[in-house]
This record gives sequence, structure tokens and C-alpha cells, in this order.
Amino acid sequence: MTSEQLKATLRHQPFQPFTIRMVDGRAFHVPHPEWVIVSPSGRTAIVFEQDDSHSVLDLMLMNELKVPSGPTRIP
Repeated sequence: MTSEQLKATLRHQPFQPFTIRMVDGRAFHVPHPEWVIVSPSGRTAIVFEQDDSHSVLDLMLMNELKVPSGPTRIP
């Protein structure tokens, strides 16, 4: 997965919530584009959770961006 693919998904209009899947099986739901920060180098991303906890992800270990089809509502 590249940082450009992640950034394009975050910029998509209208935004659709999506799930980041990692090679180790972990999944991170992204309900809003402001919940993800991509590092300037594009190597890592920080994904925030609703309780303000966060995970630092290596984009080289990301294997899927799952975007549901059809219209969705942003909470």
C-alpha cells in the first residue's frame, strides 16, 4: 500500500468511511478523514480511535483499504 493510495482515499469526495487492514490481521475503522495523519515521509500513519487513543501504522504493512460500496452516512 502506498501513502498516495491512502491520501486519495482520505481526500475522496464525498468522503466514505473505510477500514484499513494490516498484514497481521488488525483492522482500523476510519469514520472521518481527520482521524488519520500521514507522516511527511509517507512511511507511517497515525490512526485515532473515538477515545483519542491512537495507533502508529507502517504503511508498508498495510494490505487493504476496504471502502464499502454505495452511499454511507457519516456519524
